Amino acid sequence: MALTGNIISLSRSTSHMFSKKSELRLNLIAGEGVEGDAHRGKTVKHRSRVAADPTQPNLRQVHLIHSELFGELAAHGFKIEAGDMGENILTRGIDLLSLPRDTVLQIGDDVALRVTGLRNPCKQLDNFASGLLAAVLDRAQDGSLIRKAGIMAVVESGGEVVIGDIITVQLPAEPHQNLERV
Repeated sequence: MALTGNIISLSRSTSHMFSKKSELRLNLIAGEGVEGDAHRGKTVKHRSRVAADPTQPNLRQVHLIHSELFGELAAHGFKIEAGDMGENILTRGIDLLSLPRDTVLQIGDDVALRVTGLRNPCKQLDNFASGLLAAVLDRAQDGSLIRKAGIMAVVESGGEVVIGDIITVQLPAEPHQNLERV
């Protein structure tokens, strides 16, 4: 697994839209998420989770997707651009899906994100592009579901991130815990 990668795109949205607008830089706020993003906050901001229990901690402050997924989707006829799938940070060079829970992604000198789990893809993907939901789901040999639509993280240490920033992976102490949907 690569222990470094980089940021190739940044996105945010002030409203609860599926896709997010590309930005040159983002300010990440410790314990809250992306400044100016609708999902920023200490407690859950995703509508379905707010409806279930608005006091839950927000484990989905920052959404990251590996750009390599876009190449895989292109091979299946999907034209996906940065921000289209609602991610805040698009990365290159890190196998995000194989990271264990509580991995720290250090970005530059200041920003640290702690990985909390997998994005649970939903039907909004099909609203964006028919068949996209099925394209980001797969089955392992044991029949378990593989979710490929990125990972979620919380901001442990805030600061500004820009396109091109290096991301350094800091694995947690063993035993590692596999990512589950959050």
